[in-house]
Amino acid sequence: MIVGFIDDNRDEFEALPIVRALSATAARVAVSSYYANKKQQLSARARRDEALTEVIREVYEENYSCYGVHKMWKAINRDYADRLGHVARCTVERLMRRLDINGVRRKRKRPKTASACAEQCLEDLVERDFAAPASNRLWAADITYVPTRAGWV
Repeated sequence: MIVGFIDDNRDEFEALPIVRALSATAARVAVSSYYANKKQQLSARARRDEALTEVIREVYEENYSCYGVHKMWKAINRDYADRLGHVARCTVERLMRRLDINGVRRKRKRPKTASACAEQCLEDLVERDFAAPASNRLWAADITYVPTRAGWV
């Protein structure tokens, strides 16, 4: 984070004055540490992440920007396995989150109860008083929809 700040302002102020100004704050860094960080090569994971990021963008745009994590993972392992090797699902998920890419989600449709017209409705014999004088004298029912994997029940 500090290295990024120095890089952003380096064209205007040079690195050494920025480091000297930061030494009076909690964000102290040595000039040698800054240059050592700049020389440091990317890790193997970071290099692979860069390659995967390009592939994820490419696959996402080719497929009308609708692939989610699962389809993206399957497509990458199917089409790019020779170039990238096997890619873990969690890696695809992490990189898609970093790129702020989401798949298209379908709206869940809830069933609607079609009420009968007033002429077809039965009379209210209870007159909205649901307290039964004895057991098995008054029955009431309700319809509840429960979502399952097979559909609404």
